[in-house]
Amino acid sequence: MDDLFTRSSELGAQFRVDSIRCTTAANSGHPTSSMSPADLMAVLLIKYLKYDWNHPHNPNNDRLIFSKGHASPLLYAMYKAAGVITDEELLSLRKFGSRLEGHPKPLQSAEDNGAPHGLPWVDTATGSLGQGLPVGIGMALNGKFVDKLPFTVWVLLGDSEMAEGSIWEAFDKAGHYKLNNVVAILDMNRLGQRGQTDLGWDSPVYAERARAFGWHAIEIDGHDVEAIDHAYAEARAQTVQPTCIIAKTVKGSGVSLVANKNGWHGKPLSADQAKEAIKELGGERHITVSVAMPEPLQPAAQPHASPLKLPVYEVGAEEAARKAFGDALVAVGANRPDVVALDGEVSNSTFTEEFNKAYPDRFFEIYIAEQQLVAAAVGFSALGKTAFAATFAAFFSRAFDQIRMAAVSGVSIRLCGTHPGVSIGEDGPSQMALEDIAMMRAVHGSTVLYPCDANQTAHLVAAMADLPGISYLRATRAKLPVIYPASETFPIGGSKVLRQSATDQVTIIAAGITLHESLSAYEQLKSEGIQVRVIDAYSVKPIDVEALREAARATGGRIVVVEDHWYEGGLGDAVLNAFADTPDIPHRVIKLAVRAMPTSGEPAELLSAAGIDAKHIAQAVRETI
Repeated sequence: MDDLFTRSSELGAQFRVDSIRCTTAANSGHPTSSMSPADLMAVLLIKYLKYDWNHPHNPNNDRLIFSKGHASPLLYAMYKAAGVITDEELLSLRKFGSRLEGHPKPLQSAEDNGAPHGLPWVDTATGSLGQGLPVGIGMALNGKFVDKLPFTVWVLLGDSEMAEGSIWEAFDKAGHYKLNNVVAILDMNRLGQRGQTDLGWDSPVYAERARAFGWHAIEIDGHDVEAIDHAYAEARAQTVQPTCIIAKTVKGSGVSLVANKNGWHGKPLSADQAKEAIKELGGERHITVSVAMPEPLQPAAQPHASPLKLPVYEVGAEEAARKAFGDALVAVGANRPDVVALDGEVSNSTFTEEFNKAYPDRFFEIYIAEQQLVAAAVGFSALGKTAFAATFAAFFSRAFDQIRMAAVSGVSIRLCGTHPGVSIGEDGPSQMALEDIAMMRAVHGSTVLYPCDANQTAHLVAAMADLPGISYLRATRAKLPVIYPASETFPIGGSKVLRQSATDQVTIIAAGITLHESLSAYEQLKSEGIQVRVIDAYSVKPIDVEALREAARATGGRIVVVEDHWYEGGLGDAVLNAFADTPDIPHRVIKLAVRAMPTSGEPAELLSAAGIDAKHIAQAVRETI
């Protein structure tokens, strides 16, 4: 213990010094938040973490997540001590072009505007508080139930983020699934951004809350190396419970100028202050640590991969897109043993229950906890799984921060939102997703798909399995006629022209349920001698720019877009974007969309009230010409 005490104390001091040095060099950052858990991380790095730095994706590696992402200077100081970054790179913190950003981010491939960025040892982007532990739960689920490997997920939590609801969704699910491979280390340093946190140093309350969610809780002095060592050993010995270590620490510990002082959150020390602080800490050190390697174990054998055999629906029959989603997910799961499915306690409506019946060992019920639902999908994706998550489309709005942070992480997840729009009927507006297309379109690098029939849905679900980034499928509640044969193909970024002639006067663009209303409007107009072109824009993002522009040229720029979505941000705006910077292409776009707050009613009544049924589409065309 004497050797561990000396080494950990010295390394903890080095972490504090390096946190000060890099933030002072950057003239920004969070040194005091990085100093409070320095001893906790020193013991972890020296004795408990098992990690192959040369192979970050080794499935046996422990996972280390800084949920309090603003303590990134400490994380980067750990990387320096492990020998994977240099001291020179440490001092590049927050500089443009540096891998060491203000909050940690995984390694991502180059985009059009630059080189690869991020770090290979970071699994998930953090910095938006409340994100790290929920993602860690997904990783732990993968380790315990899918790969069946004994790695540990270590998560450093800040006490301020313990006010986030997403943290307690994670506590609940970890307790439910008995994730003894999770160790949450709470850096209880009392001070948040503007003063004391809501519980301050009330360690017993944190412990009681953790135990209420089925966790093993340990209260320690977070600067006592011996207590830290014993707590980690006790956590690793748990067989049926996750562990929360509540560590009482001092923000800015080791430096009298800032220790336990309010007003220093997110503030670097000046050059003179840093010089004095480093002197007080005993000067610079350049200790390196040989981190233990994980055991060379093999993940559980995956099931045999079968040829992809998508469900087939007869043209003219009626089936709901959400049912086709469930059927197709089973087919993709047979073809792809890496596929996992998660649901938010609505699997009998999203039809992920079919996947659960077929592959119960790869299905995870997250219950009504949509933030955890998305975060768990991110955790699975970070460890190489192809994750699909489903719930009612309206409820994904609760998890928008998790979705946008998944994009920051550069992971690929696949989301299916069912029951969108006024067409769900009697349930009323609280259940109607009318913002979802706008929300998902706004996510960086996202794909947004809106199928109109079952065969199209099946093909798009299969395509999603290989899509990078965040992909979203909007699945209508109602059974709709099947209009495409099962042999039809639906490339991402494409569209289908369903009706056209040489004398078309207007282009109607729709997707999902309003595509069927548009086809009915076509028949009405045709009987009046009015020819219109009908386009199924099933790929809302990326949208088929060339097809839309060609249609505009052919129909004198007269376009009617109809959608079961709010007027703002949906398909209509995606169509308008296709004509940005094209002054040579005439276009007059009429948007038919939901404008007034809906009520309960039958689907046909609500479509009519919103002005997006066949009758209103036909009238809009007549007025346009």
